[in-house]
Amino acid sequence: MFATGIENSIPTINNGRTRVDQMEASDHYNRWREDFDCVEEIGIQYLRFGPPLHRTFLGPGKYDWEFSDLTLEDLRRREITPIIDLCHFGVPDWIGDFQNPDFSQQFANYAAAFADRYPWIQLYTPVNEMFICAVFSAKYGWWNEQLRSDRGFVTALKHLVKGNVLAMTEILKRRPDAIFIQSESSEYFHADSPAAIGPAEMLNSRRFLSLDLNYGRRVDSEMYEYLLDNGMTREEYHFFLHNRLKQHCILGNDYYRTNEHRVHADGRTEAAGEVFGYSEITRQYHNRYRLPIMHTETNLREGPTGQEAVQWLWKEWANVLRLRNVGIPTVGFTWYSLTDQVDWDTALREQNGNVNPLGLYDLDRNIRNVGRAYKQLIKDWRDVLPASSVCLAVPVVPPGQACWPPRVGGEVTDRGLALGAQQAANPEAA
Repeated sequence: MFATGIENSIPTINNGRTRVDQMEASDHYNRWREDFDCVEEIGIQYLRFGPPLHRTFLGPGKYDWEFSDLTLEDLRRREITPIIDLCHFGVPDWIGDFQNPDFSQQFANYAAAFADRYPWIQLYTPVNEMFICAVFSAKYGWWNEQLRSDRGFVTALKHLVKGNVLAMTEILKRRPDAIFIQSESSEYFHADSPAAIGPAEMLNSRRFLSLDLNYGRRVDSEMYEYLLDNGMTREEYHFFLHNRLKQHCILGNDYYRTNEHRVHADGRTEAAGEVFGYSEITRQYHNRYRLPIMHTETNLREGPTGQEAVQWLWKEWANVLRLRNVGIPTVGFTWYSLTDQVDWDTALREQNGNVNPLGLYDLDRNIRNVGRAYKQLIKDWRDVLPASSVCLAVPVVPPGQACWPPRVGGEVTDRGLALGAQQAANPEAA
């Protein structure tokens, strides 16, 4: 699955007074048809995309589907398969932030309503980068609740992951062959000195927390104590152990040059650059979870030579091929995002209007060198590496072939759902 994405981050800053909306910054709300034209121009058939949560989820049981209806129907017409990104770093004002315990159930209700309205959609990323969202919002103090504490981090994390689990459960009730592609940051922390080994080991354990909880895996003993010391109850922990949905999941992981860190003895960290690289770090995640892999985000700035991002694309693709060659089931690759982004040089903490040349296209929708290179890569490799994979028990159903839920005698029935699952598993027979 060769993919790209429409950046839809929506965190708040300035103690919740300012909303940072990347769809607005890129003018996607006005130019979405042009953006979908760009997707088609490159030959991409999978798009990480989702309606802005704060504009769509207006209150309990209240939704504005206008933008979603327009854009998703257009994607369906174009035979571009969306990977639906429902929550990307922020919540509507009426929910507040990720410290609110009501977030998890309210988000699950939203996911249920979305799946009811768009039954033809099969691929989802319910909550994007749960770990990063919790760290930036409640540990670093950058976004949303802007806390700087372990307790704040654990609170945000448990609400985010619980929301993700409940959302998957609700979607599966409506689409039993739904596939969930996590998009989670893949991190590694390198000890700078012998005195930094302890802090680095702690951080290397903490990086797995969101996925451990999401997949119902028992956390390490040190992390168990950390969670309970910072507000998670035994009952909350057992909720995650008893909801094992990993059989419906692809482990999507993101890798940037900033994902590896140098740890000092006092616990301070700084970017280490690419040391191990994507393939080695992904091996660590795959060894832990044993799920199919998808590279769900990467990019690099276009620099003075115009070839920096092109070389990074080649390097990341070589890492993906390396994983496949050593037997790790790998089903997709994503350059993120379609267009340039705005103010990610300050991690969306400031609104400076700085355009970051990270996209396949610039904000005037002119293709960049990396866009041309990605177009050629897809052309060269698409027939060699088909989107379907033997590691998937349930095949991906293109939008034009989706008929869900099937009706028997004009009504949706249990028998109809069973037939639909059978048809999804064997569309040719249908």
